[in-house]
Order: sequence, then structure tokens, then C-alpha cells
Amino acid sequence: MARITFTFEDKSIPTKIVENAEEGYSILELTEDHDIHLNHNCGGVCACSTCHIYVEKGEDDIEEISDKEEDFIDRAINPRLESRLACQCVILNNDADIEVQIPDQKQIIGHEH
Repeated sequence: MARITFTFEDKSIPTKIVENAEEGYSILELTEDHDIHLNHNCGGVCACSTCHIYVEKGEDDIEEISDKEEDFIDRAINPRLESRLACQCVILNNDADIEVQIPDQKQIIGHEH
């Protein structure tokens, strides 16, 4: 099973590690299944930028970024080179070791998990 480490820009939130992530699941689905707060207004269909995350490690173990996703990332708060949308980060490998940072959610108006 893949291992996903979640860190948070808001340092008051402790790191969370998901050890049993399965190939085919998105990072957004994992946040929902493991009670990790990440806004997501469009329901995970790549139609907004509220599930914006930073992939710090393991980018080769998730689906490549699409042109549509890049367009929405440009609308996110504080985009960086490692920016992705969690709804589009589908795990490709059961041996993956991925690290993501979740931006401060206080700045985002959206669906509360």
C-alpha cells in the first residue's frame, strides 16, 4: 500500500500519515476518508482550485498534470512549481511514498470537510 504524508502550512495542525493508500485513489479522496481538512467546492471534477496542494515528494507516483489542471492552478492562492489539485493527483503505484503540504485553509472559502 502507498504511504502519503500530509503536512500543513498551518503549523498548529500535526502531520498525518496514511499508510494504506491504494492505487487508483486521489489525494482528495484520501483526505475525505481519513478526516483531513481540505476544501473542495467542485466535488473533485477539476472545475475549481479549492483543493490546491503542494506535492513535495513522489510526483512520479501520481498522474501527470493536465492542461486543464494547470489552468485552475493559476487561479489558486500562492501557486508554486509543486502545486497540484488534490482531485487530480491519482496514485499510480501501490509502493508510492508521497508527501504533500496542504495550504492554510483559512484563506479559502469552500466546502468544509
